[in-house]
Amino acid sequence: MDNKKILAIIAAIAKKIEAEKDFLTELDNEIGDGDHGINLARGFKSVEGKLPTFADKDIGAILKGVGTQLVSTVGGASGPLYGTAFMKAGNVCKGKMEITDAEFVAALEAAINGVKMRGKAVEGEKTMLDALCPAYKALKGGIDSGKNLIDALSDGVDAAAKGVEYTKTIIATKGRASYLKERSIGHQDPGATSSLFMLQTALEVLRET
Repeated sequence: MDNKKILAIIAAIAKKIEAEKDFLTELDNEIGDGDHGINLARGFKSVEGKLPTFADKDIGAILKGVGTQLVSTVGGASGPLYGTAFMKAGNVCKGKMEITDAEFVAALEAAINGVKMRGKAVEGEKTMLDALCPAYKALKGGIDSGKNLIDALSDGVDAAAKGVEYTKTIIATKGRASYLKERSIGHQDPGATSSLFMLQTALEVLRET
């Protein structure tokens, strides 16, 4: 996977988040501040505007640039969380114009560890980690067993989708949703949902190219 493909994925994610911003905001209205979709769409619109300046940069610089934009333009918790995720992934890809499948897996692992650190959260607390962690496990398992990136990432997307469904069954213990306690059951987590959208979009771009 080269830097051009990474740029295509980021551009497609920006469009996906814009298209889904009302749905994400609706989910957040039910258990959060009601701004997840709006904030994230604003951040990725800013990222989209910066993409031409990333055209000749290495993958690490691209991902760090995306993270920096998200931190500076997305309000609420999602800006620091997604921003940290992209910046930590960028550290793994520093100086690389192309990355291997194993490096893609390592970048996702670093992103997840960044989210855990920044959010002081773990899987099972009704957050984006409930989509990202299962996705990582399935992706890594697929690559380790010899699958190509598209097939392994497809497994990851399926696992993330199940993780989103799982968030409906558990009590939120982080963020504004935690104030609802038992009343948060039955609602899917907006952050897990936006994480799923990003993984789905990455898979779609890889399948098209």
